Amino acid sequence: MEISRNKMVTLSYVLRLNGFEGEIVEETSEEKPLEFIFGTGRMLQMFENKLEGLKAGEEFKFELKADDAYGQINEEAKVNIPKNIFEVNDGKMDEELIKVGNMVPMQDAQGNRLNGIVLDVTDEHVQMDFNHPLAGDDLFFSGAVKEVREATDEEIMAVVGGGGCGSGCGCGDAQTGCDSGSCGSDGSGSGGCGCS
Repeated sequence: MEISRNKMVTLSYVLRLNGFEGEIVEETSEEKPLEFIFGTGRMLQMFENKLEGLKAGEEFKFELKADDAYGQINEEAKVNIPKNIFEVNDGKMDEELIKVGNMVPMQDAQGNRLNGIVLDVTDEHVQMDFNHPLAGDDLFFSGAVKEVREATDEEIMAVVGGGGCGSGCGCGDAQTGCDSGSCGSDGSGSGGCGCS
């Protein structure tokens, strides 16, 4: 069976930056492979394009240029947010959470989940970067297709109905959230690279 629309796909992979021998950003394990339903819009389009037609047992190795992955760094996605937005019930800020380098799950005015990285904390503002953590990077994937099977109606409905998202690069570690960059990606272990 070949990878095609509405197939449940199980992959093992290694994601690297700076070439196929470069820094490892994400890697699946035998116990926790990436599983996703092909063609449901949960993965980067070019990621799926490179996998389409492969069968169980086949290996893959491909590069996604930044423009086909998470795009280039957008300076407008770096914003200053009033510090009082981060105050908790007692009027104080959680300084363990809001410190430089931390990823903080947030929500925009429309209720969309976003993950931002704290760049700076001043007396008045917290500067956040809402670019995907892999924006501006070319991604290098290598791995193997473990299984391809028909997805059940229940599995498809879980994804189409707004639930479910694979693990690994498909959804989380590197940013880990699904779309808008993430699924569980508040770093919850799924939502990295293949995720749109």
